[in-house]
Amino acid sequence: MKKITLFFLLLIGFSALAQTVTIPSPALANGPVTINFNKAGTPLAGYTGIIYAHIGLTVNGAQWQNVKGTWNNNATQPALTLVSGTTYKLDLTPDLYTSFGVPTTSTITQICVVFRAATGSPQSADTFLNVGAFQLNLVSPGQNSTTILASGGNLNVTANNTGGNANYVLKANGTTINTATTASYTYNHTNITSNQNYVLEVTQGTSTLTKSFAVVVNPGALSQALPAGMKDGINYNQADPTKSTLVLNAPNKDFVYVAGSFNNYNPTSAYAMKKDPATGKFWLELTELTSGTFYNYQYWVGDQTNLPANSPALVKTADPFSTLVLSPFDDPEIQTLGVYPNLPAYPAGQEREVTVLQTGPNAHYNYTWSDATLNFVKPAKKDLVIYEVLVRDFDANRTYQNLIDRIDYFKNLKINAVQLMPVMEFEGNESWGYNTAYHMALDKRYGTEAKLKEFIDLCHQNGIAVILDVALNHVFSRSPLERMWMLDPDNDGWGNGITAENPYGNQSAMHSYNVGTDLNHFNANNMTQYYSERTIQHWMQEFKIDGFRWDLTKGFTQNCPGGSNQETCTNAYQADRVLKLKQYADMQWAIDPNFYVIFEHLGNGGSYTEEVEWANYRKTGDADGISKGILLWRKMTDAYANFLKGNSTNLSGVADGTNMFIGYAESHDEERVMYKAMTETGQTQNILVKAQKRMSAMGAVHLLVPGPKMIYHFGDLGYESSIFTCNNGTVNNQNDAIAGDCKLDTKPQPQWTGNWLANTARKKIYDDWAKMIELKRTQNVFKNGQHTWVNTTGKTRLNVFTSTAQTTELSYVIVMTNATNATTNDAGNFPFTGTWYNLMDGTPLVVTSTNQAVSIEADGFRVYGNRQAVLNTVDFNLAKIALYPNPSRGIFNISTNTKKVSIYSIAGQLVKEFKGDFDSNYQYEIESLNQGMYIVKVIDDQDREATLKLMKQ
Repeated sequence: MKKITLFFLLLIGFSALAQTVTIPSPALANGPVTINFNKAGTPLAGYTGIIYAHIGLTVNGAQWQNVKGTWNNNATQPALTLVSGTTYKLDLTPDLYTSFGVPTTSTITQICVVFRAATGSPQSADTFLNVGAFQLNLVSPGQNSTTILASGGNLNVTANNTGGNANYVLKANGTTINTATTASYTYNHTNITSNQNYVLEVTQGTSTLTKSFAVVVNPGALSQALPAGMKDGINYNQADPTKSTLVLNAPNKDFVYVAGSFNNYNPTSAYAMKKDPATGKFWLELTELTSGTFYNYQYWVGDQTNLPANSPALVKTADPFSTLVLSPFDDPEIQTLGVYPNLPAYPAGQEREVTVLQTGPNAHYNYTWSDATLNFVKPAKKDLVIYEVLVRDFDANRTYQNLIDRIDYFKNLKINAVQLMPVMEFEGNESWGYNTAYHMALDKRYGTEAKLKEFIDLCHQNGIAVILDVALNHVFSRSPLERMWMLDPDNDGWGNGITAENPYGNQSAMHSYNVGTDLNHFNANNMTQYYSERTIQHWMQEFKIDGFRWDLTKGFTQNCPGGSNQETCTNAYQADRVLKLKQYADMQWAIDPNFYVIFEHLGNGGSYTEEVEWANYRKTGDADGISKGILLWRKMTDAYANFLKGNSTNLSGVADGTNMFIGYAESHDEERVMYKAMTETGQTQNILVKAQKRMSAMGAVHLLVPGPKMIYHFGDLGYESSIFTCNNGTVNNQNDAIAGDCKLDTKPQPQWTGNWLANTARKKIYDDWAKMIELKRTQNVFKNGQHTWVNTTGKTRLNVFTSTAQTTELSYVIVMTNATNATTNDAGNFPFTGTWYNLMDGTPLVVTSTNQAVSIEADGFRVYGNRQAVLNTVDFNLAKIALYPNPSRGIFNISTNTKKVSIYSIAGQLVKEFKGDFDSNYQYEIESLNQGMYIVKVIDDQDREATLKLMKQ
């Protein structure tokens, strides 16, 4: 079993047996064993840290059983002991049965081991060490192999053993078909007309060894028209829960069987899929299903006609359009952690992922949405304040329940959107999620479908939109998009590249930033586009999300093959990706015209021209009257880090006149600005208190700039650990060839374990940013104002205004900062005199001269407005104001005299307003409003303000 871990790791093959031996040799299962490993000549040769063993056994013929701990977990996997020089050892005592927890009734025939560095890379190849003086060699066919035969074909079985004669028993589908006593066995099974699962049992004395292999019969052409309305994947029969139709598009394949729990993974000819003559798609209707029962299945995909070299004739894979998969690699840990209650068990004796199927109204994916979601009004694009979240590193249990439990953290920060890093089924349980294998399936490590939906629903109830990060430019080796057309030259069942027949991917990447298998979104059969569109539809319709952040959009081109010019080409204007990504945007807007379409392009030169074109795409003039436009990421990490350090900087790039660039100081891909401030040359180097004080000032010249903005993972609490922090607490980076890049390692949780919200310095950053976000979201000047910059070193200034003359509304805001080591007294350069207000605390400032000096303490800032901005509201219980009836069907009353009543959607948009002198008998009419939850802000006749909730039925 090759461990597929973080997506950037490469498996490097070498002759492992030359460096690894056991004492005794061969090892014995019922006694102690010492493994000696010499790292010389291996990928670990230059590594000087602790070497760990990812180790398991071959039990009853199945490799990689009873694995100790989990991959890359140094606390649960054994460390080797340095003997001398380059030689290490690992002692397994008192015997293999006890050491690995294997019943003594089982047969152990191999030790399976991969030697790895502390961070997982470098690592050795899979190494298999024989166990037992009695050894069995299956000559033909190969162990665990599957042979494809025409109906009526024959299979020749040959094997031999050590230690003299042994008793051979060959079973097919559980029935004994041959026995012999010999040291050299041969048998020819003739006239095979159905699929066979073979077990060869060989006994010598008290030891029994087993070998397994199989035959699949090519069922031949089964041409039959695909029923109308069928789509790829599972088609549930809404009228009859006892039926479902499976559809698989597998060009250049000869036949497909459906093997599953409904046929004990021994499919007969009745489970050979039919082939539609018009489309070439394979399909099969399953019958006699029980509503609510969990079933699982996989496709056995066969190819004998013009089979490419090094491509397996039979591939077992789950459905590409799975919405829930079971994994023999990942599920044991998930079961142990209990993060996915009632997860169906992986079918015993099978290999690779399988797809879950469940019919009926009580299926696991069903959820009853609240009115808040069904009537959710998204925040305007230009008003977005997005909080980017990696579920794995947000809280200790790393689940959606953690997010649910921490909803007040988001609410109190006043953000109006959460963006989740990829939650689609990825390889392994420790990942950022960009090594996606099944784009329509939820990864089970973070919890169930119902829990993610509950979190989305809860966000909507609190006016917070939910955006999902999706990586549709590549796949990895567990994906059926790769597996069905993979190259497997070493015949170990894992792909090493793809064949030219692959209808989804490029054999060589067509851009310079690729990881995994590069997907071709321009293939003639449109299969990649269809797969992408189905993915879009699934998450939008099934999970009610509000937007997609498209990862690595520079990869959506076919114009930049490898070579010295690939980087330049990738960053140039590419018309094919411009049109393709517009097409995907249109597809999303066809489902939801207000959907957020966000690209991670980070353009420069020609690729920046693409960004401007996307930002303005369909912003005006649509027949539906809805302004669209594509949002783009705008990275400003170095600029904001330099601001904190007191160095020369220019922050003007954080926003754009289109209001479509999401400016950010931090994201999952960028180093923490606090870490840079603490470790790089500048005034804050090694001075935590100073850097923390400046974070509030940084928020003022970030969050108050008009246009959408983004925060990443506890930047609002001054998180200062490097993004390259390793699991063991050390810090490495991508240039560290030995330790490797620790960017993807799981990060510590000091914000909760250290109770940062009770830390005065950190809480001040959080509270200041919350107030700034609320100003940004509620005050028109930040929504529709112009802005200018003065980028003086250490004294960055921001002006935001809708008018340069005094008005009755808040229309001019001045942000002044002091990222220096001394108090400043600089001219305020006010546009007019009069009373100004510090919008952070309400303090008035009487300005008698436009050049009046403003004193700012070292590391401080000021936010002055020409009018006060009232942000805090009186709790309606304290004000004893009541709204009734509530819920209301069309009218309501308020139990006090009022002069202004404003009704907002749950997302904060003003939908109706009443101005005048109204007594307590006045009836407020809301017949035109949609059903759902609303916020009602009341100003009574004494200018007291209250906020109430209203449910419209």
